[in-house]
Parts: sequence; structure tokens; C-alpha cells
Amino acid sequence: MSLYGALPARFRRERILIIGCGDVGQRVARDLQASPLRVLALTSSPQRRDGLRRLGITPLLGNLDDRRTLGRLAGLATRVLHLAPPPGEAGDWRRDPRSRELVRALMQRSAPTALVYGSTTGVYGDRQGRWTDESTPCAPLTPRAWRRVDAETSVHGYGRMTGARTTVLRIPGIYAPDREGGTPRERLLRGTPVLQREDDVFTNHIHADDLARACRLALWRGRPQRNINVVDDSDLMMGDYYDLAADLYGLPRPPRVPRDAAREQLPLMLLSFMSESRRLRNDRMRTELRLRLRHPTVREGLAAR
Repeated sequence: MSLYGALPARFRRERILIIGCGDVGQRVARDLQASPLRVLALTSSPQRRDGLRRLGITPLLGNLDDRRTLGRLAGLATRVLHLAPPPGEAGDWRRDPRSRELVRALMQRSAPTALVYGSTTGVYGDRQGRWTDESTPCAPLTPRAWRRVDAETSVHGYGRMTGARTTVLRIPGIYAPDREGGTPRERLLRGTPVLQREDDVFTNHIHADDLARACRLALWRGRPQRNINVVDDSDLMMGDYYDLAADLYGLPRPPRVPRDAAREQLPLMLLSFMSESRRLRNDRMRTELRLRLRHPTVREGLAAR
């Protein structure tokens, strides 16, 4: 008997729905092109439809900020990959209404087998350089990290209510030479300073291709109600990361400044990244997703440009 024999006809061919089909979502879709799957993507821009079709993706017009456009998502896909970021700070800065609306839409019909959400390692807050795994409690310090915690809660709550396997991927800085803004090169050319060593923080990274593979594997291998740190094996302080990139690109290393001087010279967003220090373990990624990194360190990933 066919594995899908008891399901409606439209589900006999698995359908993967990508919410937030930007750079990483498109890499996931490319990874799936050789498989007998149908890949769909929600987009709020009619202008993006042709580009998505060229990648073999069926575009669906809809907007997570407009509940009226989401009805067709219910019962549509067998597996859902949610990569859409929360909105800005309008409304309640601690909540992600987009994830809440997606869950509300999916609740209207039968649940997908799996729902995977791309969160951030920022949910751990400042660990002062201590090693951190998925058992570490969340301690968000910024509004954007609070909104990610809310999104994680919505996703796992949906899994508990429906039986869908929900996996939250906690993602650090994403890089790739073929990704827009995916390397430190432009920042190095601007001469933006970094913190002096005694004030510096640990930083964590994942190559965009490895992240896309983690997303794909989580759709099939993710265990119910799991959080997974998707990070490479690099163990670098932020200043050392920029020094490494400068050496690889043949550019001057960035100047080092004390934290007090950085507050006067750098934008608030950049300062917020310099106020949290974490060293992340990826054991669960390796054992549960069985992901073998193609770019296990930042050095290898940047050098492969």
C-alpha cells in the first residue's frame, strides 16, 4: 500500500511550503530540485513570482501581516519551513504577530507532518563567553530577541496542540561569499572598528549552504518539540573574526577601540551585537540532524569564495 494512500490526492506528492523565501529559503529549494517534491513559497510581492518560478518554486501571494490572505495555507503542505522574521517594533515589542498568524492559518485544517522555524541564538542573551547548549534557558536582552522567543513559543505550542513535529533552529550570523552582505568585506573597506581584546565578545557563524541543509534535514529528521543550535565549529572572538577575514582578503585589519569609544562611533544595532558573548555547542545538530558541515569553520567558508 502506498505510504500516502490514505491521504487526499493532492498530498500523494509531498508539498513543502516555505514562508520567508529569501536567500536561505531559495538555497533550500535548490537542494530539493532533484527530489520528487513540490515546493511552494509565500510571497507578498507579485514582482517576485517569476523569479521564484525560475527556481522551480510555485509562488503563493499572501502576507503574514494581512490575515485575510492566509486562508489558502491551511492544509496545503505536508511540511512547512518558516523563515520569515518578526516585524519591527510597532505594537507589542515582545510579540511576533506574524508567527501567530501563520499558526492561526495552519490550524484551520489538518496539520503538516513537520513545522521548522528559523530563530536566532540571540534568545540566549549575554552568556559572558560561557559555553551554551539547547538546555540553557532563554534570557533575551533585546526586543528582537524577545520577539523570537515569542515565535518559538507559538511554533511549539502549535506542535503540542496538533501533533506536528516542530523544530526550532537557533541561528547565529549567516555568511556566504555569494550572499548579499554575506562577508565582512564591505565593513573592512569602511574601516569600521572592533573592540579591543579585553572588551571583546565571542561570535558564532554558519555558512548559508550549511544552514539550508540543516533546514532541509530538520523537515524530515527533526524530533518533536526540539530546539537546535545550527552553528559551525569556529571558536572565535569578534575581533579575531574580522582580522581573519582581513588577512584572507588582503585588506588592513580593523582598528581596535575600547568599549567606551565604540559607543560613540558605532550604530546601536552593531553595538547590540557587541554586548552579548556566547560560545555555542552544536552536538544536537550533528547527532539528531546528522548534519556534516561542508564549511566547518569560518576560515574554510570564506576561503572558498
